[in-house]
Amino acid sequence: MAGAPRPVGATGRCGGGFAVPIDRRPGPAERPRGPPTTLAQSRPRRATLTRFATPARPERRPAALRALVRILPDFLVRFFARPYVAGDSLEDGVTAARDLLGRGITTTLDLLYEGITSDDEVATVRRTYADMVDACAAFDDAATRPSVSLKPSSFTTRPLERGRGMDATGSEEAIRAIVARARERGVAVTIDMEDRHWTDWTLDLHRRLLTEGQDHVGIVLQTRLHRTEADLEALPPGCRVRLVIGIYVEPPEHATTDKKEMKRRMLAFAGTLLGRGHVVELATHDEGVVRRFLDEVVPAAGVGPDRYEVQMLYGVPRAAIHRQLVEGRLGAGGPVRVRLYVPFATSWKLALAYLRRRLLENPSMAFAVARNLLRALSLRR
Repeated sequence: MAGAPRPVGATGRCGGGFAVPIDRRPGPAERPRGPPTTLAQSRPRRATLTRFATPARPERRPAALRALVRILPDFLVRFFARPYVAGDSLEDGVTAARDLLGRGITTTLDLLYEGITSDDEVATVRRTYADMVDACAAFDDAATRPSVSLKPSSFTTRPLERGRGMDATGSEEAIRAIVARARERGVAVTIDMEDRHWTDWTLDLHRRLLTEGQDHVGIVLQTRLHRTEADLEALPPGCRVRLVIGIYVEPPEHATTDKKEMKRRMLAFAGTLLGRGHVVELATHDEGVVRRFLDEVVPAAGVGPDRYEVQMLYGVPRAAIHRQLVEGRLGAGGPVRVRLYVPFATSWKLALAYLRRRLLENPSMAFAVARNLLRALSLRR
């Protein structure tokens, strides 16, 4: 990605590269003097949502939006995040996956189900994952059928992040059952990486599964964590690694808060992984990072397109770069596999933790939804 993405005007970036327009006011030296010379200059300024929602200094907008997201009631979190969720059933997720496959884009189904408090909820999650595996296996082509992402905390009432005395009872048993079912049906599985309390547990389980021959199971590493470089060293040979920035807020002694550093690490770690024979799944919405990966990291590693893919999230507007990647118009390695994570919910209550984290990571998502809603309402008048 030697070249920066083509400029499309002044933008600011929030989270994983979600671009939002910056409301830039001219400085004193730039303001026209004398009577207006154009129709635009002569128009009175209207009170608009953008004008009132945008702080005087553009760099403050992400912080202001995050502060707003933190106090949003649950029903508004659901409303603002709704475009980024395929629906409220497995069938909705599968429908979205088939539609994307028709455009040459593969998918991973992701059940939003967190904050488990009862054994009945655990049983519901396990049944849903069994159905997810079967639904993915129903896609004819094994090379392009959806994969499944799972969160260890979704299978226990004793999640590790709750602190002392928590032991993740039931998580390994459930994951092993899903992994075995997926292997029988030819479906790939990725064990998601949650907050720092789960890192050792997840890496250890993944390592043991690979040692047992479950090579259809991938792992996720977060570039924000200071420990990740050491974790790369300890990976068993031939891993499939989803490389992400991560969306869990961690203390500074455990993670950086510098987005530029996270992205620098992403490219450096991608090169390290490719050089050691692993498969890299580069998960980012930052088009500049994608271009540098293809223009710099991949050629330096000397690998073919079977060793990497680019991943993004359902609903995030990146259709143009999706087409460029699928058509082989970026980089010198030909068509690039693009995979979208397709979240769906069967319980909106248990999806809210994920949705709020997504909005905090990309607060401009909420701003964009509100802006589009107001635009649609104004057109109806």
